[in-house]
Amino acid sequence: MSEAANSLIQATVDHLSQFAPFDQMDVEHVQWLAERATLSYFAQGEAVLSPDPSEPVPFVIIKQGVVQGGQGVAGSREDGAWLELHEGECFPLGALLANRPVTSVYRATSDVFCYIVTAEDFMRLTRLSAAFYDFCTRRIANLLEQSKHLIQAGYSKASSEQQSMSSTLADIIQREPITCAPDSSIRQALQLMQDHAVGAMVAVDDHVPRGILTLHDVLDRVALAEIDLDQPVLSIMSQTLTTLPPHAQAHDAALEMARHGIRHVLITRNGRLTGVVSEKDLFNLQRVGLSRISNAIRHATSFEVLQQCAQDIQQLARNILAQGVAAEQLTQIITTLNDLLTTRIIELELEANPLPDIEFCWLALGSEGRFEQTLNTDQDNGIIFAPKAGQTPSNLREVLLPFAKRINDALDACGFPLCNGFVMASNPKWCLSLEEWQGTFDTWIDHGAPMDLLHSTIFFDFRPLYGAAHLGTALREWLQKTAPKNTRFLHQLAVNALRNRPPLGLVRDFVTGEDNTVDLKLNGITPFVDAARIFNLAVGGAQTNTVERLREIAAPLHIQPQDIEAYCDAFLFIQLLRLRLHHEQNEQRKPLTNRVDPDTLNTLDRRILKEVFRQARKLQTKLAVDYQV
Repeated sequence: MSEAANSLIQATVDHLSQFAPFDQMDVEHVQWLAERATLSYFAQGEAVLSPDPSEPVPFVIIKQGVVQGGQGVAGSREDGAWLELHEGECFPLGALLANRPVTSVYRATSDVFCYIVTAEDFMRLTRLSAAFYDFCTRRIANLLEQSKHLIQAGYSKASSEQQSMSSTLADIIQREPITCAPDSSIRQALQLMQDHAVGAMVAVDDHVPRGILTLHDVLDRVALAEIDLDQPVLSIMSQTLTTLPPHAQAHDAALEMARHGIRHVLITRNGRLTGVVSEKDLFNLQRVGLSRISNAIRHATSFEVLQQCAQDIQQLARNILAQGVAAEQLTQIITTLNDLLTTRIIELELEANPLPDIEFCWLALGSEGRFEQTLNTDQDNGIIFAPKAGQTPSNLREVLLPFAKRINDALDACGFPLCNGFVMASNPKWCLSLEEWQGTFDTWIDHGAPMDLLHSTIFFDFRPLYGAAHLGTALREWLQKTAPKNTRFLHQLAVNALRNRPPLGLVRDFVTGEDNTVDLKLNGITPFVDAARIFNLAVGGAQTNTVERLREIAAPLHIQPQDIEAYCDAFLFIQLLRLRLHHEQNEQRKPLTNRVDPDTLNTLDRRILKEVFRQARKLQTKLAVDYQV
């Protein structure tokens, strides 16, 4: 082989190695591919591939330019949804693996250069390279694994620092120390403690600590002693101070507290105060674990404790992200802990204000009903009850509504905002008997008015959370039998769902709003949630979780397992992006939203997001074909 040919092959290897999956493959396998690839040019508007069974299907990698896949076959069930492919992307994997023609026209939208590899060499490469085969058969899953490593790298250090007793005290300090002058009055010092909600006040002279007063000291030295509040605070302060340097570890502070029977350790650098670490700070390091939070919730004796638990759940989410736990498990963990918290709120309320003999069940709706809560979620709940002899629905509602209002308010105080649409158990419309719920659902299914369709997207995701679960189960079984019979209603749901298209762009990668953002919930999550719900209703499925719904419909609707897993992986990546976005917004003390600027994502995540939206389009195409929309 000539030196020029060798240089060209090496340049091809270097170029391909910038993109997945070639960046994960052994160099010799990328070189093997480069040696067999030919470079082809396609003018703007020219077809790169078309659904012609007489033409062999090659493996195509875009070197330069943009290729758009359009609907080549009317009503195509598989590749009908158009897509846009850029530099480094390859196609058509599905057709090559299945040894069939493509079902879409792939057309150059600009001048395009592509590497072309024969189908035979493509199949040989899948046998040579495990990384290449894995990418081709699990494209989204493979990309997600790469993304997960980046996420872990970004979170693991912060998480370990926050969770470990080997953390340095500098990493634990959350705020500047609140101090006063030694000659400040006791009254002034106490006022500062109240204003800043701190448990200790340190008197400093030119940043050098001279004494400390804690809330524990106030009882003995101020209140019981009936001391003059206008005298200098230093006179009643403890002047035997325990200090540690910023590089000392959390367990060093814990040992000092145990040795001296104190609750605060001063952090000093060169004799100057830089912070205060309390016993509560050290307790927080150990508290934010799954078992500790769940136990704290179960044994909580007040709503104030549950408010702290709600904050701990958010911190736990960050730590789990760092451990590489998948979005499916993470959202289920968050929802499960939120379930426990809601259950404990109900229990505390019933202890304080017992209800008469009423058989009822608290229903979780919406994202909580689907086990898909993130850190940005409001309340969606209802009550189902069963009147006994001598009881009427209206009489029971009068008793249950004030109870439900107190529960909704308590959840609001714990960080779950009241629903703007009043989809809450304290709304008389959503506090119903089993028979009334069935009648309401039956009306929605029969009429299919716009508001009926909207309500069904929230209420049909219900599941029993607390109380007489058999009532929720009975309602689910009724819905499983009733919904599949009304194909007109399912068609209306499909029409409604297909109005919301994933934001893939013709010119840019993504269609964004004026603020250059896309809505990860509306345009990312919702297409999967809606399609999974409709298909699940059609087959009489029992699941409420989107991933479980998708897996439940595979067999009855004859969807290939690899396609189902691709849909699931795509859905879960969007959930992961939302969790990361909400955490970052929390850290920056910004309002939680679902809008993200794609330009702020790294190259890998942008590519996955494009693939995710393509999978959403593909799932919507099946929905459109099945319901002739």
